[in-house]
Amino acid sequence: MRDEPSTDTVGRDAARGTVAESTVGNAERAVDLDRALEAILFISDEPVPLVALAAAVSQPVARVREALARLCADYDGQNGTTPRGFELREVGGGYRMYVRSGYEDIVGDFVAVRQPARLSQAALETLTVIAYRQPVTRSQVAQVRAVNVDSVVRTLLARGLITESGNDPQTGAILYETTELLLEHLGINSIDELPKISPFLDDGRDGFSD
Repeated sequence: MRDEPSTDTVGRDAARGTVAESTVGNAERAVDLDRALEAILFISDEPVPLVALAAAVSQPVARVREALARLCADYDGQNGTTPRGFELREVGGGYRMYVRSGYEDIVGDFVAVRQPARLSQAALETLTVIAYRQPVTRSQVAQVRAVNVDSVVRTLLARGLITESGNDPQTGAILYETTELLLEHLGINSIDELPKISPFLDDGRDGFSD
């Protein structure tokens, strides 16, 4: 007759199985958290604060910070992984993905080839708001135009007509201003030479105001 396993042995085996399952479960949850953060950052045009990321994934700030560190290491090619063409940076009080140094020219050439010859009406209106109110955030431009301007701002950045100029001290949002290239296209030496728009405003203001 075979010896039946003792109750203690069965208990130890069950405990080991529970620990193993727990370890696998923790690893899967970590991967899920990493991918969730990656998806959010992938579609974000501005640095996302750590607290905002934690709230979005309903996780403690400490866990999110650890996950971001894992993503940075993964993108940078640490621990035997292959470096990506992009990197995750902590800037302006938050986290944002950027093209990795060394690939800017390639990406710039690609965008330049695909860019249309003329700006759309929406792009012209957005550029006008930025020119007269600079430095200005995307949300401030959106308030003036009463529409979402995310894609238009990306187009203007790609065309080299506007550039990032730091962050708003209160909100941390990226500020935008026009570039020398715009002055060249307009044939002026300074943004101060832009025509006054007060004649086109009912209340006689010199420009856009809050």
